[in-house]
Amino acid sequence: MSRLRSDSLLLSLPADKPDFASEKKLMRSGVQFVAGIDEAGRGPLAGPVVAAAVILDPKKIPDGLDDSKRLTAKRREELFDIITKTALACSISSISAPAIDATNILKASLEAMRRATRGLTIIPHHALIDGRDVAPGLPCPATAMIKGDQRSVSIAAASILAKVTRDRMMSQTGKYYPLYGLESHAGYGTEIHRNAMEAHGPVVGLHRFSFSPLKERQA
Repeated sequence: MSRLRSDSLLLSLPADKPDFASEKKLMRSGVQFVAGIDEAGRGPLAGPVVAAAVILDPKKIPDGLDDSKRLTAKRREELFDIITKTALACSISSISAPAIDATNILKASLEAMRRATRGLTIIPHHALIDGRDVAPGLPCPATAMIKGDQRSVSIAAASILAKVTRDRMMSQTGKYYPLYGLESHAGYGTEIHRNAMEAHGPVVGLHRFSFSPLKERQA
């Protein structure tokens, strides 16, 4: 079915929403369990990278699943509870800032994805992964999908679990390091965060020393 197009500046096209089409295609080929995999926290200057893997129940797909970045914090929290209650299996894993520094953010992200997938109580027969790369060591074949969290509801569900989990972790960490405002920016390089690092210095075990501008400070 073709999408409606208009030359009117007042009529905007609806944003693409993820669906279950990729999963259905795999199921028609004989695949029973399809996992969606995504991560949160590649870009921050502090905290872990978190990955999630989700196998949705085809009969209980929650309404409103979308790329976590396109949802409000309140809606993400609501969907987190719905996903964990209705999915056939969910798993979440994280890689710490020191471990990220010991390798690099891409390898750490893929390792978090591998751990999350292997942590599922149901072994998936195929995985759909957000991005360009397939994590090595998965228990099943996988397909990388550019903007997968905007195309597949399984990946969207994983993006929500990863984002909410990481935000909760950073909010909790902010209670131990109140000078950095982690609960407000989740470790991203905001002006407030950069000013706090300049005034109080980075924290070993929390900040990513392989990231700029911390990397330049160590040189």
